[in-house]
Amino acid sequence: MDQYQIRGGRPLSGRVEIHGAKNSVLPMLASTLLHHGVSVLHNCPRLSDVDASLAILRHLGCRVNREGDVVTVDAATVGRWDIPDALMREMRSSVLFLGAILARTGRADVSMPGGCELGPRPIDLHLAALQRLGASMEQQGGRLICTRGDQLHGAEIDLSLPSVGATENAMLAAVGASGRTVIRNAAREPEIVDLARFLRGMGARVCGEGSSTLVVEGKVPLHDSDYRVMGDRIVAATYLSAVAAAGGEAELTGVDPSQFASVVALLRQGGAEVRCRPDSVWIRSTPPLSGVGCIRTAPYPGFPTDAQPVVMAALCRSRGTTVFVETMFENRYRHVDELCRMGANIRAEGRVAVVTGVDRLHGAPVQAHDLRGGGALCVAALGAEGETAVTGLNHIRRGYASLVEDLSALGADIREVNE
Repeated sequence: MDQYQIRGGRPLSGRVEIHGAKNSVLPMLASTLLHHGVSVLHNCPRLSDVDASLAILRHLGCRVNREGDVVTVDAATVGRWDIPDALMREMRSSVLFLGAILARTGRADVSMPGGCELGPRPIDLHLAALQRLGASMEQQGGRLICTRGDQLHGAEIDLSLPSVGATENAMLAAVGASGRTVIRNAAREPEIVDLARFLRGMGARVCGEGSSTLVVEGKVPLHDSDYRVMGDRIVAATYLSAVAAAGGEAELTGVDPSQFASVVALLRQGGAEVRCRPDSVWIRSTPPLSGVGCIRTAPYPGFPTDAQPVVMAALCRSRGTTVFVETMFENRYRHVDELCRMGANIRAEGRVAVVTGVDRLHGAPVQAHDLRGGGALCVAALGAEGETAVTGLNHIRRGYASLVEDLSALGADIREVNE
């Protein structure tokens, strides 16, 4: 069984460049289907979710090439509209291909997506948005068959929740629809902004990104494009939390700290010194942190649900108490029992978790049950005494392209062992 072996108790120090954002590149890869030509993505991380997306593109008929962190997709030869069940189950973001395939080919045949088990995450909002654009839906034997008439048409779409995935699916389908589409109560996350910029780079007319109202003028001629993916703000939050837990100082480059300002503010409140520049962030920490009262997850620009596990891990040895309220997912505390195996004092019930700081954590065998929970276990291990063995690396590899290399560059005692 593959595992990370981490010996904690060593302050971290150094500089690391943050790789491209997972939640930006996945919808970008889906959107390459909209253009009958070549799209080039720079700073494309080597993640299992990215590999799954590339496999889907190849299955659909695209020519795909990767050299280092540069991925080239030639979608001129797309000839299929179905995604096999095995590929759909590899990641939840596979549902983002639905709107793009429908816009490109006129029909889509997919099964329900996979991904982390974080509780019910229905795709009703995705389907309702596509139906507003003229799509018809039919379920057949566990598969979803989507069709359209001659073409999709622009529409007014009012999302009941600012869902990131539904916003992205609506954007992609709207690029291929005739006329104007207005998406209200749209998600405002930085990854939405990044996607809009990528679409504009291939000639699409998209405006309003970063606000709650997005406007897309569809059926505009597209052209070849070349784009650099922004740095991953959740990876940056993970590494900031690691330094906060273990102590020391580090600089993270290639990322915009304004995109995770709520995380920076909480670490400062806990006692860490954090300095921000437009494309880098520096942190110095002398543990233990102080408890920070209440942390409530919320859609952007609120505190990100993906950062909740790693910040919780950093606060396990804090002075005082912190209350976490998870408003986004019902099952986002699967890391709590594993942190408690390391000596943490956490009581979780429903959507609330109360973290009472302890003097020390100790190494233990722990298992990652989802992506960000796996990041949290690594953060806790760096601040613990003794050796921690982290398994469930298939989850961690979905969102961290070079975790061992990056943490080693900061002086962590971490290695991957393949048994």
